Amino acid sequence: MSASPSADAARAAEILAQLSAPPRLATFAELVRRGKEGATLAELAYALDVPVQQAGEACARLTGAGLATGTGNGVYRADLDAVRQAVHAVDRMQPVTPLLAEYPNLRGFFAHGRLTALPPTMSDRYQQIGELFARFLALDGLYNEDEINRRLSAVTDDVAGVRRMLVETGWLERDRAGTTYGPARPLPQAIS
Repeated sequence: MSASPSADAARAAEILAQLSAPPRLATFAELVRRGKEGATLAELAYALDVPVQQAGEACARLTGAGLATGTGNGVYRADLDAVRQAVHAVDRMQPVTPLLAEYPNLRGFFAHGRLTALPPTMSDRYQQIGELFARFLALDGLYNEDEINRRLSAVTDDVAGVRRMLVETGWLERDRAGTTYGPARPLPQAIS
């Protein structure tokens, strides 16, 4: 059983907060670099050119956050699983994630809930991604270009390209002036 979305978000925020401090990030990176062998506080202090006390404080914080493990013999190791879980929690919170579950063949065009590339224009996936974005926008009337751009910017940096793709695939219609947009056809029922 997984934690609630708010608990997942809080855990991800804690991990990011721990890694946002340069000394802890440097310590974590060194532990990752050393892999399963790990490192003692003295080895970390030497590698990072910091006092042993500073390396110890960083390891204590990382261990407390579940980002590192320490053994009785003083060897610390990075726990990458904690970072992976935080990344997955952040991914699950992205607004397009529920729709991507219904379009598994489009997942390769997204990273961490954001569009990274559009499929080739003549492919079936180009049509499918148009449908996915039409469902994401869920337009119920006419909207100005700024509103369409704002909504699309939640999941893509290429707002103009996605907006153009929606028009080309027949999901979005714009007025002659090119300033107002609305749905061009009814949305399909949710995929089950």
